[in-house]
Amino acid sequence: MQDYIPAKDLLRERVILVTGAGSGIGQAAAKAFAEHGATVVLLGRHEGRLEVTYDAIEAAGWPTPALIPFDLEKAPAEDYYALGESLFQEFGQLHGLLHNAAKLALLSRIDDFDPATWNSVIQVNLTAAFLLTQACLPLLRKADDASILFTSDRVGRKGRAYWGAYGVSKFAIEGLMQTLADELENSHIRVNSIAPGPTQTALRAWAYPGEDPSALPLPDSLMNDYLYLMGADSKALNGRTLSAGADTGTNG
Repeated sequence: MQDYIPAKDLLRERVILVTGAGSGIGQAAAKAFAEHGATVVLLGRHEGRLEVTYDAIEAAGWPTPALIPFDLEKAPAEDYYALGESLFQEFGQLHGLLHNAAKLALLSRIDDFDPATWNSVIQVNLTAAFLLTQACLPLLRKADDASILFTSDRVGRKGRAYWGAYGVSKFAIEGLMQTLADELENSHIRVNSIAPGPTQTALRAWAYPGEDPSALPLPDSLMNDYLYLMGADSKALNGRTLSAGADTGTNG
């Protein structure tokens, strides 16, 4: 993805669902997708944050997005399937699904991790992605070309002490991505993951409170990579574990 420059109309007439679209990388991705022509479905828990993203897209004159407040942690499975049906009624198809929402909760030894927090993190970071993907696959199959993209993490590729449920969930996301990619290998749907690396986000600031955030790149700096993986230029990639700024010729 090094030196990739997306065409201005890369995502024209595409419908793309973004989770965690109210802040950080999810917000930056939603705006970048809209800027390049997509109708973006903004999904997240905090309606006020989603409205900020919505208003920014509207003010820029990009395609009008859709806004869906949705609690990935508390919603029962039937709400996910109802969401899929609602999207079908509204749009008829999806061209992209970005799983970006994530929960960290705490850093702790496995010895001390309480089950309730563990289950909460696994629900948001993994089970919700499974349920939403399952609900959206019929819509993705309606499109001529579609991309499922997971925002991963380096601690989900090499285990590190104290990252607990978050790190484990990101390992599991890589497994979900690879399983989906293998199952969809002969279809028009590609499935990949990308690890952004250190970025100015609220999750990063929570995990590293002593770090100077101004020394980190902004989420906007990652967007050419996200655009590449969401657009048709990445048709040849499937089942890849990619890192922001890396050459597409390598894994991880």
